[in-house]
Amino acid sequence: MNEPVRTPIVQFGTSRFLQAHADLFLSEAREQGQDVGPVTIVQTTASGARSGRLKAFDGSPIPIVIRGIENGAPVERTVGVTSLVRGLSAVDNWDEVERIVVEEAKILISNTSDAGFALNEGERLGGDVPRAFPLKLLKLLLARWQAKGAPLTLFPCELIPRNGDVLKALLLTLADENDLPAEFVAWLDTCLFANSLVDRIVSEPIEPAGAVAEPYALWAIEKQPGLDAPCLHPDVRMVDDLAVYERLKLFILNLGHTVLAEGWRETYRTEGELVRESLADPVVREKLDAIYDTEVLPIFAAGGILEAPEYRASVLERFENPFLAHRLAEIFGNHAEKKRRRIGGVLAWKRELGLDLPTPRLDAILASSIG
Repeated sequence: MNEPVRTPIVQFGTSRFLQAHADLFLSEAREQGQDVGPVTIVQTTASGARSGRLKAFDGSPIPIVIRGIENGAPVERTVGVTSLVRGLSAVDNWDEVERIVVEEAKILISNTSDAGFALNEGERLGGDVPRAFPLKLLKLLLARWQAKGAPLTLFPCELIPRNGDVLKALLLTLADENDLPAEFVAWLDTCLFANSLVDRIVSEPIEPAGAVAEPYALWAIEKQPGLDAPCLHPDVRMVDDLAVYERLKLFILNLGHTVLAEGWRETYRTEGELVRESLADPVVREKLDAIYDTEVLPIFAAGGILEAPEYRASVLERFENPFLAHRLAEIFGNHAEKKRRRIGGVLAWKRELGLDLPTPRLDAILASSIG
C-alpha cells in the first residue's frame, strides 16, 4: 500500500486566483525538480457549493489557461497545476486539517478574501471549530505548539498592506484575549510572517477547478532574516521594500477596478459587463483617465514612486486584454471594504504626505453609499 502523501505546505483558501498564482508557481517549481510542496488546500468557510472543487484537488492536473498579450503578441496556452494533492474542509474535516498542520506543515499560505481577517464579535476559542479565519488559524497553531512542533512560516496573500505584520499582530492580540499561555505567545512570536503582495488578473473559473488568467503575474515577498521564498520562480521576487509594490498595485490597479465597479453599479449597466467593455465607453474611460492623471499620479509623484506612470499604462493594457472575460459584477464583491482600503488608503497617503491636492472624484466615491 502506498504511503499517504505528506504536504509541507497547507493553503487556506480554494480561490481560482491562488490556483493560477501560488499553486501554479509551486507546480512549475516541482516540475523543475525543486523540493517544494505538495499542498493540502483547505476551504475555510462552510460553502457547500465548493465540495466538488475540493474533490478535484487530488494531484490530477488542474487546467490554467494563460490568455492575453505577452511581449506584444497574443498568447494562449494551457498548463496543468499538479501541486494540489488533498482538499479538505475546515468545517467538515477539522481533525484532519489539525493533524496535517501539526504533523506535516512547514509553510502556511492564505488568501481568504478582502474580509478574510475579519472577526465575529465576542467569538472566543473553545471546543468547536471557530467561525473566523484568524481564530481557526490560532487554534491550529496552538495545537502545533502543544505537540511541540517547530515554528512555521506564514505567507498571507490577502490584499492588505503589510499583511504578514497585520496577521501576526492580530494573532498575538487574540492569544492575549483568549488567555493563552505566555510560552505559546513566545513560540508564536518566533514564527515567520511574510509581508507579500500578489498580482495577477484571474478572470474566469474552470469547473470544478482551474481558471483563466492573464500572462502577467507577480508574487513580491519582502525580505527578512531567516525567510526563504516558497519556491524559486521568475514571478516570485524577494524584494527589499514591499511598500512600492503595494502602493502601485493597490492604488492603481485595484483602485481602477473599484472606480469601474462603482460606475457600473451607479449607472445600472448590464449585469455581465466586462472591464474591457466598460473601458470602451468614452465617458467611462475619460473619468478613469481623469482620476489617474489628476488625483492619483500626483500623489505617487509626491511620494517619490516615479514608475507609477509606466505602471498605470501597463494596467490599462491589462484592463483592455481582449482575451479575458473579467466581469465587473465579480469585482463589485466586498465593494465597501475595497473602497475603504483602496480609495481611502490613497487619500490617507495624500494626507500623510501633506499634499494640498483636490481629489473630488475619489472623495465622492469614498463617500457614496454604493456597496
